[in-house]
Amino acid sequence: MQSSAFTISPSLPDLRPRRSLATLPRVGFRFDPIRASERPVSRDLDGPANVVLTRRSWSFSLSSSRLRPWNPLPPLLSERKNFEIRATAVPESANEGEKSGGLGRTLVLGSLFGLWYLFNIYFNIYNKQVLKAFPNPVTVSVGQFAVGSVIVTFMWALNLYKRPKITGAQLAAIVPLAVVHTLGNLFTNMSLGKVAVSFTHTIKAMEPFFSVLLSAMFLGEMPTLWVVGSLVPIVSGVALASVTEASFNWAGFWSAMASNLSNQSRNVLSKKVMVRKEESMDNITLFSIITIMSFILLAPVALFMEGIKFTPAYLQSAGLNVKQVYIRAFLAALCFHAYQQVSYMILQRVSPVTHSVGNCVKRVVVIVSSVLFFQTPVSPINSFGTGIALAGVFLYSRVKRIKPKPKTA
Repeated sequence: MQSSAFTISPSLPDLRPRRSLATLPRVGFRFDPIRASERPVSRDLDGPANVVLTRRSWSFSLSSSRLRPWNPLPPLLSERKNFEIRATAVPESANEGEKSGGLGRTLVLGSLFGLWYLFNIYFNIYNKQVLKAFPNPVTVSVGQFAVGSVIVTFMWALNLYKRPKITGAQLAAIVPLAVVHTLGNLFTNMSLGKVAVSFTHTIKAMEPFFSVLLSAMFLGEMPTLWVVGSLVPIVSGVALASVTEASFNWAGFWSAMASNLSNQSRNVLSKKVMVRKEESMDNITLFSIITIMSFILLAPVALFMEGIKFTPAYLQSAGLNVKQVYIRAFLAALCFHAYQQVSYMILQRVSPVTHSVGNCVKRVVVIVSSVLFFQTPVSPINSFGTGIALAGVFLYSRVKRIKPKPKTA
């Protein structure tokens, strides 16, 4: 192509008077190789030679300066396009890394949910077996808090979790939370010792009702019509299940209700009392401190109410297998602490709404598992009432995030 350019350009008689174009062959000789290496020529090779000559002579004939010609702008634009193509390849690899990272986080989160449900199932099964053989719920609750306190102490001693620095003001703020936390777990064990596991968890589906009631009374948070509507199937379902429950008794019913009241009071207190005092304390640290404080609070109560009965001599006198009772009580306490620890780990990774939905599914899994394991007699009407209550809990977790429209002036 270059040779044709030199032979054709001098043969044009119209170009000879233009002295400014006399340098065209020299310019073409100096820059054509560079231009040819920068611009793809696959299409130019198939086309006629005069087309290529027109493009090259056009770009160099308009140059008014040898140092900073105007015509190199098209190569810079082409280089920019090449750069953009290479830049688009980087997000593709980054997206692949994000996808793999997202898949890893999903697998971790799914494993945590599975452990949450598994620990809860085994806790309810072992705890029910222990309470049935050893009907002393205060002592059993103290043992569960004791095992949790030992686990927390080892985690802090081995630096598996950072040991917090607690001030006096923080301890004073945590005490009310520890009290209601202790009462909530104590009442749950009292209910599990009196009625079936499935019925206890059916009553505990009333937690949203107490949450809405206490938030309106003490926090001034008025529920929306959607939230109030979701409470109707919860209350009606629990009422229907209670009427048709084979193991129903008032002690177990009111203990489960008191557990709901205590647990939701803890949530309200955490919003009302823990203001500017626990900003640097995460949920797992707060739960660890509450576990130790619950053991300290409940131990003297257990000694006063039930005495020292969890001894080999007492268990043997009651005709119980000491080894089995101790092993199941320890496993129940271990699962008790583990499922709450995992629950807070999940709460750090998902939104409260997602955690609430997961808690609803957990309750369904526990009820079904306990019915199958203990072969609890369940009537169709009882199952229907339990299903309505759990559906209401799921509906509540969905409509709770619907915010009321702001009133326009």
